[in-house]
Amino acid sequence: MAKKKKIKMTVEKTDTGFSAYSDKDSIFTTGKTIPELINNAFEAAELFFEGEDVKLDHNDIKFEIDLQQFFKYYKVLNAKFLAEKIGMNATLLSQYVQGHKKPSEKQTDRILAGIHQIGQELSGINLLRTA
Repeated sequence: MAKKKKIKMTVEKTDTGFSAYSDKDSIFTTGKTIPELINNAFEAAELFFEGEDVKLDHNDIKFEIDLQQFFKYYKVLNAKFLAEKIGMNATLLSQYVQGHKKPSEKQTDRILAGIHQIGQELSGINLLRTA
């Protein structure tokens, strides 16, 4: 029976798009966009484990990106709006986003929960179509 494997990849913004790498396995990839990076990471992981009894699906790869790079890519999300949404001081969140301060694990979880909440809200919205 094939083994399941969980892979954590760190995402970094580059001049030409994005790169991702795994600290545990020698898996590296790039992509011009986040969706392309995700697909390339899955292909790179499949190639890395080729010949081994490992079964992967897209949910087995988790991506991590630091706050500064996250806000640089997802410019549609305003740090001040997010701070208000999660009840955090906007100046403090701004310092995290700019890399001047590092959030604690608790603060990181709070920020991530807010980002996920906004994502859920946005996914439930439909825009009016005008003729």
